[in-house]
Amino acid sequence: MTEATRRTPGTPCWVSLMVHGLDATREFYGALFDWEFVPGPQQLGPYVRALLDGREVAGIGQLPPDRHLPIAWTTYLATDDADETAESIRCCGGTVAVGPLDAGEAGRMAICSDPAGAVFGVWQAEAHHGTAASGPPGTPVWNELLTYETASVGKFYRTIFGYEVEPVVSADFDYLTLHLDGRPVASLHGVGSALPRDKGAHWMTYFEVEDVDASARLVTELGGQVLRPPREGTAGRLALVADPEGAVFTLVRSTGGR
Repeated sequence: MTEATRRTPGTPCWVSLMVHGLDATREFYGALFDWEFVPGPQQLGPYVRALLDGREVAGIGQLPPDRHLPIAWTTYLATDDADETAESIRCCGGTVAVGPLDAGEAGRMAICSDPAGAVFGVWQAEAHHGTAASGPPGTPVWNELLTYETASVGKFYRTIFGYEVEPVVSADFDYLTLHLDGRPVASLHGVGSALPRDKGAHWMTYFEVEDVDASARLVTELGGQVLRPPREGTAGRLALVADPEGAVFTLVRSTGGR
């Protein structure tokens, strides 16, 4: 890719999953989303990139046997300078848990968490510019932060990445849409005490599918779980599911984008 295709800082640009059983996880997502896999950077252990019609859409890596971390999809936000962004995250009350470090020639990365504890990645692209397709079935199409309340954490992300924020004005709905260059790129949803105690604040990845009901049934057949059955939402039909290792994600059939 050329410099012109480099994503605006703050744009969700990649999703990655670290698991214990890499081969079994590849089988699950390959069957669910028709992904194929190629080797990726191995700096943090075995790692593959998922391809859909030859285009990179996500990454899956293997945790060391002694690392008992929560299994979860991680949203990566683009930056032009991972080191500078990491320092800003620290200064604004966040935590930098891994890096910044080089991922071969692909780019430079860091794994961070916001002041409420939600984990996210920072990606400075070099050879690898992130998700090459978003929209077709099997691709990540949206990222949403589920958190306690949006006021303070929204200020954190706005300070780091310069988002324009569009709140939903409602007495009982705490929701912000994050915009860059005039277009929506992600959202923050404050759910208070409804936040799962075992997960805390976390980023959620939405994957587009042709048929939410059929895909939810397939998740179960493949050894995963349906945590919230298919239903109609503002963005389309969706279902909350988990893979066999417990990584939670949302299946969505969009109604024409956000």
